Amino acid sequence: MDKVIFGDNQFFGVNHLSEEKARQQMKKFKDIKNILRVLDDVNDMGIKTFMVTTYESVEQICDHVRINSDQYKDFKINPCLPYAHKYANSVAAMGIFGTLKKYLKGNIVQSISKGGVALARKDFEKIMEILIDAELSIFKGVTVEAVFLQNVVTDLLLGLGMFDFFEAFVRYVENRYKVRAGFITMNMPMLYDVLESRGISNPVICSSINKINFRMSGGIEQYKTYLAEKEFHAIAMQVLAAGALRPKEAMEFIGSLEGVDSVLFGSSTKEHILDTKLLIEQYL
Repeated sequence: MDKVIFGDNQFFGVNHLSEEKARQQMKKFKDIKNILRVLDDVNDMGIKTFMVTTYESVEQICDHVRINSDQYKDFKINPCLPYAHKYANSVAAMGIFGTLKKYLKGNIVQSISKGGVALARKDFEKIMEILIDAELSIFKGVTVEAVFLQNVVTDLLLGLGMFDFFEAFVRYVENRYKVRAGFITMNMPMLYDVLESRGISNPVICSSINKINFRMSGGIEQYKTYLAEKEFHAIAMQVLAAGALRPKEAMEFIGSLEGVDSVLFGSSTKEHILDTKLLIEQYL
């Protein structure tokens, strides 16, 4: 997995520093052309991994990468599932059946029938498989290296003690799609211990890692210990701690740690993307 990974928060209005800037970004990136323009720049800079939530515009992004396959050679899109707002908005607009019809690709009758039987039997693993298939159908023909479980789900399952789902998720993604299963979390040490206890070795874990302990449940010292002593692919996100750290200071800290393998970051301007890429390559 690459050291430099580009993320997508900026494309749907996530800005921890300024609500006004978040609104401006959301307005700007409603036009898919502006997203594709940024991705073209990212690809041209040599950043070849894009971690993306499965929001509405992703299908058009995949179309762009497929159509321009020569330009996007070696470019990987790693989905993060699920994007809960998408389903909530759809149900509000068109109801449950309309939402199922919209997102279940292929044989909708068969998919709904399977889902209904699974729900009646409380077979949540089967429901999970149906939803994964529906989410990943739009990535056909695009190179996917790993599929991630969003932290809103990972950490909910952690809190509820529903650890069987982690095994089921890894088993289904790796057996059916032949790619790695990854997890996004705000509590890396706890997740690692659970995965290890379930026999999931060398997992891919994406978590907040930064100098000021921002969103690092368990504490920064425990993170340092796990990074140095445990075997897993560690992806650091929120390295700037929502803008509290300057990029150079943030990357010097990341570079000082043992065990960080990749850095995930997002930005909307060509200048900032290139500067951050160069800092990651310098310190990691």
